[in-house]
Amino acid sequence: MTKTEASSTGLDLAPDARVGIIAGGGSLPVEVAAGLAEAGHPPVIILVDGQADRQSELTIYEHESLALEDIGSLVALLRRRRITHLVLAGEIRRRPRLVDMRPSLGLLALIPSVAMALARGDDGLLKILTRGLEARGVKVVGAHEVVPRLVAAEGPLTKAVPRKSDWRDIEAAHAAAKAIGALDIGQAAIAIGGRAIALEGVEGTHGLLERTQQLRGHGRLAGKTRGVLVKCAKPGQELRADLPSIGPQTVEAAHAAGLAGIAVEAGRSLILEGPAVIARANALGLFVFGLPAAELAHGS
Repeated sequence: MTKTEASSTGLDLAPDARVGIIAGGGSLPVEVAAGLAEAGHPPVIILVDGQADRQSELTIYEHESLALEDIGSLVALLRRRRITHLVLAGEIRRRPRLVDMRPSLGLLALIPSVAMALARGDDGLLKILTRGLEARGVKVVGAHEVVPRLVAAEGPLTKAVPRKSDWRDIEAAHAAAKAIGALDIGQAAIAIGGRAIALEGVEGTHGLLERTQQLRGHGRLAGKTRGVLVKCAKPGQELRADLPSIGPQTVEAAHAAGLAGIAVEAGRSLILEGPAVIARANALGLFVFGLPAAELAHGS
């Protein structure tokens, strides 16, 4: 395979490149693995114990498991498997417990970085771990670089498009999402009636949508219709990990919460299982819209 052929993934991979995927939950690791395999670079899957939930689709590749508390052995594992590039893909629902980490030479070298990372928010954690891996000779790459087709395009992605009133909600939710992102709290917000009514916290986007569904019966929201979920990257975010993403479950939950649609940042968000997302949104009458990342678009 030539570099030109390998670049169909969006990466300029040498013929002898070995790509590893640290696989958490959800469909992202599956889609990244499939993209690499299609490009002629079958991946090495590192299944995170208790987090990876699509194992039957991931264990068809070369693989092994790693407990979160064994993070100190990660560099040795990557070297043993001759991995040159690493993708962090999928949801990790908890952080490693420092007190439960097993002693190793690798861990002793990483402890200062890990301790500092655990004291920060999610993006601070990812930045420190990414820099630590690259300092040890492993190039960390983003899922969007491996499978560019997952990246949200700009403009309307569904038959339905935002109404004029929906743009007030998009603007309000976008501003709120950026504000909590600057504090490294979350990536999403929901606005109804022109004001933000719910912000994403540690419960994630699905929990945010469930909470909004419950709030529909609240006196201050009763009778209000439509509303929009907006997801966007945190200011200064480490874009090689934890890009905002939506999937079919997001569409279902947004519909259950009574929302009119979803807006994401084009070029800086992922749409997982894209055909299913668009088909389901069209069937439910929801819009999915890709906002320009540089500045919030305005509808008419």
